[in-house]
Amino acid sequence: MNITDLTATQLVNRIKNKELSPVEVTNAFLERIETHNSKWNAFVTVNEQAIEEAKKVEDKMMKGEEVGKLQGIPVAIKDLTPTKGLLTTYGSPAFKDNIPDKDPVFLSRIKKAGGIVLGKTNTPEFGHKGVTDNPLFGVTKNPWDVNLTPGGSSGGSAAAVAAKLAPFAEGSDGGGSIRIPAALTGIFGFKPTFGVIPHEGEENLYGSEHPYLHNGPMARTVEDAALLFSVMQGYDANIPNAVPTLKDDFTNLGREMKGLKIAYTRNFGLYEISEDVAQVVDQAVKHYEALGCQVEEVDVDLHMSLKELTRAFSGMWCVKFAGTYGKLYDQDPDSFSEGMAKMIQIGRKLSAVDYKEIEVKRTLVWKEIQNILNNYDLILSPVLATTAFDHQLAGPSLINGKSVNPATDWMLTQIYNFTGHPAASLPVGLTKAGLPVGLQVAGKRFADKLVLDACHAYEQVFPTYLEPLEGNLSKN
Repeated sequence: MNITDLTATQLVNRIKNKELSPVEVTNAFLERIETHNSKWNAFVTVNEQAIEEAKKVEDKMMKGEEVGKLQGIPVAIKDLTPTKGLLTTYGSPAFKDNIPDKDPVFLSRIKKAGGIVLGKTNTPEFGHKGVTDNPLFGVTKNPWDVNLTPGGSSGGSAAAVAAKLAPFAEGSDGGGSIRIPAALTGIFGFKPTFGVIPHEGEENLYGSEHPYLHNGPMARTVEDAALLFSVMQGYDANIPNAVPTLKDDFTNLGREMKGLKIAYTRNFGLYEISEDVAQVVDQAVKHYEALGCQVEEVDVDLHMSLKELTRAFSGMWCVKFAGTYGKLYDQDPDSFSEGMAKMIQIGRKLSAVDYKEIEVKRTLVWKEIQNILNNYDLILSPVLATTAFDHQLAGPSLINGKSVNPATDWMLTQIYNFTGHPAASLPVGLTKAGLPVGLQVAGKRFADKLVLDACHAYEQVFPTYLEPLEGNLSKN
């Protein structure tokens, strides 16, 4: 078995047992990136100091010093995340030469725990859509089929993990940007409770609340994601939306599922779900019953149409982009893509009263989801209404023969960015066409351990991670 075939947890254990070294592991992934990244365009910047950083961790080990939970294994970081001394473009020509002088708190924690930054992964410009391409680096492709999208906005991170270019990765999620690409590439992605991993805005420390923005782990197994999450999470007094550190042991998964009350909604009363996705998700729900859970299908009423929901959600993002990047756009409009320019222009037309009306709709979503969670431990649903589609498209225009908005109507993820509840994308099987499907598992605020436990319990009994690619990855 190649080093790059091993999970992050297996790598940690082998390094602890001195069967592998941090330098060996880092070098193996760098070599794989050099040889294969061009197929998928997952990484856009490689950290030229990665080997030197791995050597420093290795030297500490040789001296018997503590190196942290990650033991010198490498991590991929999304290009929306500032990285000290390493190019961070946000997928925008306006930041093509941007080299930050500091790391966000969660990345400092990753490094302190012995994580080695492999490089930066591709993202759409400022993460503004659910597929991954931008004017600087072009399109990221899905390791299951290079003609298809891996989704977005953490599409580069998802493709890197699925293609074994990295053992795990960091992503960010402001509307499904961890869960969407996790579902489309057959890996596990976790959006924790808002504030558990402090999210820092460049200039506006309150900007991650409208809607809720989350950072989180993406990995081939739940166990690996929980390991990375355990390092990233925790309170920081300098970030106003940070919440107290969760005291759970996230590296010890294994809660009994028997008796757990689970609600299931196929479409939140709004979405058209493709029949092939619905079949896989329905089977996964039955598997939870086999684990001893009490699963009940529930009716969800968000008191608005899908068009109203997506307009409200998009409105919050348009205002955010107009406020954050409007001045930069005025200075150099040619450095912005047509999609980003349109969102800034829409945001400028929305009044403060319009924005407050959006918050009323957001309140309706919160009340309905929380009312369900007052009576159930978890909510299950599809992550997406479709499987991966052509990477040249924004999304499907037809589902089950019915017209849908390709920009918005295939993502069942935005709801939990309105509310801030923890939500995961768990790979639960393939359609008849051979493409992966994700099950969305959501829980009460701060029930992050339960969400991870429930996904891990499923993973232990039923197959989740499946080998992608046109062929076998280990042979490519």
